[in-house]
Amino acid sequence: MTNSLTFGFLYDLRNPQPWRKPWTDLYAETLDFISWTETIGFDGAWVPEHHVADDGYAPSPLTALAAIAARTRRMKLGTGVALAPFYHPLRFAEDSAMVDVISNGRLEIALALGYRRRETDAYGIEYATRPSRMQEFLQIVRRLWSGETLSFEGRHFKLKNAFVPLRPPRGHIPLFVGAYSEKAMTRVAKYGDGYLGAAELYDVYAAKLRECGKETSAGRFYQASLPLVVAHDPERALEALAPYYHYVSNTYGVWLNEDGYDGRVQVHDAPRMLTLEEFKAAGLLHVLTPPQAIEFFRAMRAKAPVEHVTLAVPPGIPLAAFAPHAELFAKEVVPVFR
Repeated sequence: MTNSLTFGFLYDLRNPQPWRKPWTDLYAETLDFISWTETIGFDGAWVPEHHVADDGYAPSPLTALAAIAARTRRMKLGTGVALAPFYHPLRFAEDSAMVDVISNGRLEIALALGYRRRETDAYGIEYATRPSRMQEFLQIVRRLWSGETLSFEGRHFKLKNAFVPLRPPRGHIPLFVGAYSEKAMTRVAKYGDGYLGAAELYDVYAAKLRECGKETSAGRFYQASLPLVVAHDPERALEALAPYYHYVSNTYGVWLNEDGYDGRVQVHDAPRMLTLEEFKAAGLLHVLTPPQAIEFFRAMRAKAPVEHVTLAVPPGIPLAAFAPHAELFAKEVVPVFR
């Protein structure tokens, strides 16, 4: 673990119907906001992935990251997460290498399985094959990034004399794997440079590293999308921000339950639909003063050696209204962990 703790935001590029605006405006405003966050001290921009979502949830994170790379100079850029089963490994390795070169070596890849059956249906992929597809994918991509010319014949992918001529400026592209179950954590420990997920599951990750014959110090940990903001008046901020985070919570609740719930999340029961008042009372959104946030992250680091935290920017919110919370965080929280 490094001594510093860095922070970035996750941008899902959704355009919910209650607050819908022209898509060109949404993307332009988001790019402007990201470049501004770099100037005030944030160190990351992350784009996730989903498909066939009514609100336009980002379907192509590497495309978005290429645009972000052109608008930034310093911050790390990451998929948070890209869904491995929907990619051909050679194409993904090539596209990732291009974004890494465009950004001068700032790309970090985080991958996961995905869990929505309607996504695999749309792509014509058998839902049950996701784990085996991802396992082959991970084997191939890592070898291609290393500069190897590869022939591979597996259940899902067949490659002959494949290689990626673009070399990552750092010599490699860091690879994180997301997981929320003990079984999936074995894949994280075996194939990933680190784990992108929840601090409460770090001990499971550390145990899996040891089972794979690795030192726990060899595994890196990034905290995935965290619904946390700072404000001088948390009660007032909660009233203003809750509708946007409530939309996120209920959307994921619908998705996790739409196929009869596949047991992906082991930490809690599957989310259920909440009224806005129930959501505010549940404490799912952390609205803290800056001193409270500092203690929150110190406590997190006492439990897990987190290096980087991605904070959630909720869809629908006018970014001009969210900016004061980002600026306060950059001014009073970020410097404490430098």
